[in-house]
This record gives sequence, C-alpha cells and structure tokens, in this order.
Amino acid sequence: MNSTHQIETLLADKNLSDNHRAIAQKVKNGERITFDEGVYLFEKGELSYLGVLANYIREKRHGDHTYFNRNFHIEPTNLCVYDCKFCSYSVLIKERSDGWEYSIDEMLNIVKSYDNQPVTEAHIVGGVLPQYDLEFYSSLFSAIKKHRPELHVKALTPVEYHYIFKKAKVDYATGMKMMKEAGLESMPGGGAEIFDPEIRNKIAKDKCNAEQWLQIHEEWHKLGMRSNATMLYGHIENFTHRVDHLEQLRQLQDKTGGFQTFIPLKFRNKDNQMSDVPESSVVEDLRNYAISRIYLDNFDHIKAYWAMISRNTAQLSLSFGVDDIDGTLDDTTKIYSMAGAEEQHPAMSTKDLVKLIKAVGRRPIERDTLYNVVTDFQDVEFEDDIKPRYYALPVLK
Repeated sequence: MNSTHQIETLLADKNLSDNHRAIAQKVKNGERITFDEGVYLFEKGELSYLGVLANYIREKRHGDHTYFNRNFHIEPTNLCVYDCKFCSYSVLIKERSDGWEYSIDEMLNIVKSYDNQPVTEAHIVGGVLPQYDLEFYSSLFSAIKKHRPELHVKALTPVEYHYIFKKAKVDYATGMKMMKEAGLESMPGGGAEIFDPEIRNKIAKDKCNAEQWLQIHEEWHKLGMRSNATMLYGHIENFTHRVDHLEQLRQLQDKTGGFQTFIPLKFRNKDNQMSDVPESSVVEDLRNYAISRIYLDNFDHIKAYWAMISRNTAQLSLSFGVDDIDGTLDDTTKIYSMAGAEEQHPAMSTKDLVKLIKAVGRRPIERDTLYNVVTDFQDVEFEDDIKPRYYALPVLK
C-alpha cells in the first residue's frame, strides 16, 4: 500500500476523531498545522497514525530516496568552558588531563589520512576553549581548503561561534563573513538543545541563548549559505517546549530558507549530570521524528543519526518521516559513544549503509553536503569501497 492509499484509508476510518481527521486532512492537502495541533499530536497522536502522515509527506517529497554521505569527523577538543548538564563528552578545563586538544597540524593530518578516499565532507565540532579563537579556526579552515579544495568544510555550532566572536569583539555578521572567506561552507545544527529559556538555563546555563543561536544562523543564511538545525529531546522538557522549538525554527526558515535538514537528537544519560533522567523509548523516538516531519513543512529533510539511535531504529525511522541517516562515519567521533549510544565504535562503510537502506525497501542515494546526488546506489554492484579508518584518539582515563 503506497502512502497516498494509506492516508486515504486513514481518512476513511469512521473511528478517527474529528481532531485527528482535521490534521490528517491538512497533511493530505499540504496545509500547515498550528502550534496547538502540534502539541495535540504529541499528546494524542498514536504511532501508527503519525507514521502514516509523516510517511506521506516523506514520500511526496522524496519518494523512496534515502540519503547519506561519505564523511568523517574532526573533534578539536573535548575540553570546554561550559558545563552542560546533559553532556557526556566535554571535560572542564580544570580536568585537562582527561581530555585532548588538537593543534591545526594534528587536525590537518587527520584530513590527510583521507587523501585518495572518496569522502566529501569534514564535519568539525567540539568543545569551547579560549585558545581556539577566530584566528585559529580561520587558519584551520584555510589549511583544509588549501590541501583539498573539493572537501566540504561543515564546522562549528553557534555555541562556538558566539564565544569566538565575543572574544574577538566582532559582531555575528562580520564573524560569519570572515568564516566564509576562510573556507567554511556550511554549519551543523548542534547547540540548539531546547530553546525554552527556563529549560535551557537548567541544562545549558551560560552558553548562547536561543535568540543568539537563531541570529547566528540567520546571518549565515544572509550570506547565501546553508545550515542544519537540531533539537535535544527526551530529558526534562515537555511537549509544549518541543513544539515551541519547532515553531521558532519554522519561523526562521520562513524568513531565510537557509535550513536544509532537521535532526532530532535523543538525550542519552550515560556519565553525565542528568543520569537520573530516564531515556525516551524507541516508540517516543519515532513519534518525535514523525511530528517533526509533519510540523516542519518548510524543511526539505529530516535526518536520523544512526550512530546515536542504533541501526535498527534508523531503519524504522525511514517509515516515520526520515529521509537521511547521515554518513558513513568511521569511529572518528566520540560524541555519540561517550553519551551512551548503542555503538561504542560507530563505523559503517558505504556498502554497509547501502545494505541497511535497501533492507527496508528504500533507495540509497549518496549525496554531498548540499544534497547534490553523487551516486544512486540502487543498482550498484560493489567492488571497491571506502574502508573504515581508525584514527587514534587520546586514551581517556
């Protein structure tokens, strides 16, 4: 049964409540749902119902296409001036012996380790340190682009940029222009957490607030550039906070059109200051993906990080609005594993990802960072493949 038939069958169900029917009809008609309807979906939307609506939108936009890219991560440091309660990754500066700090040359060596490998993106994000300033990152981006001009540099969150620009005494517009000139090509979506000020103050005090996070993305979009957005869910927030977060993203996207992908980030409770907070269930994860797809009608893509939620859940998410499951990865990231993700050494080759996508009847499409198609793998027979690489990170005590 295709997605159109599914939604028509749903609308024909005489047991469907008036509110459920009204929202389903809006989705079928391509109309925007309201804030209150978003909250209603979180409170009253059953998984099967939400799946039908989200999959209808997903297939109307992308058919069976499911995107991934060949990328690797560089994490400059896990030391940080901030003390976010949910973070299992960062280490306070006073505990420096338990962390790492890469120099520009060391990070460039990581880039060089992928020479002659068909990767298309370097994803750079880490902790916040005073010495990792405007000059440092400008030099890093320039060095990467000089060494490998075709490699897309996707780097740093507004949390990092806010600190960097404040220290350099430049405004956001000037700072983002300088980053672009140095070689930055897009921004990841991290650091958004939850926009509600009360919740944000409890879990991520002192770092940039919601308005500043949104403003930095807006300045980047004004330069004609693209970025992603995230939401950390499943901790102490409530459903209204989630919808408020989605609403603020939707409003900025109406204004700029610069966001390309939304990534819900599941709170993980391993080895952090919120370990007493239980994690959300897989059912709630899938509901959250589905409602995100329904609410963010002006976002092209919804992404699930397979390394964070597991391969099986990532497969399931492809029927709940998700059309992107991130990249090949190769154990260069510690952010997921240190937070308690299922995979402690997240690595998948292109062949692995293609098999995972095909196993649930979807069409695997390798993309670049900006969603230009690199390879349609539907009928590709594998001979050579990118092999997982293991770059030795410092051993944590």
